[in-house]
Amino acid sequence: MTHIDEVELLRRRSLRMLNHAEHCITTGDYDLASFLAEQAVQLYLKSIILELTGEVPRTHVIRQLFHILRTIVKNKELIDEFMRKNRRLLVGLEEAYLALRYLFRIYEKEEAEELINFAKEVINFVRDIKGKT
Repeated sequence: MTHIDEVELLRRRSLRMLNHAEHCITTGDYDLASFLAEQAVQLYLKSIILELTGEVPRTHVIRQLFHILRTIVKNKELIDEFMRKNRRLLVGLEEAYLALRYLFRIYEKEEAEELINFAKEVINFVRDIKGKT
């Protein structure tokens, strides 16, 4: 599998997870929807970093992935501003990863929808940032 194939595989998985997260909202599976929103963001960030560096980061923490991306791109201020403005939601995505695996946290529909919408925003933001490198 080539480097380009690996990037595309991560992106396809990311977008499928996001799509499945939206489906989970319709079935009332809000915990899984929240988890899948986090996974979609995590994989998309990793795909961008892989594309730009040739390496997949060994972390699952979204804010750490953003910090890695920040070291690569030209316009670091845009990432700083995005992270500052969206800190609560970034933490919320990270919590969704941990909560489904290790905690006894239950997500409500509104929370899951907010995380899915934010996941879409993150993916669009990262896609745009990559285009500016």
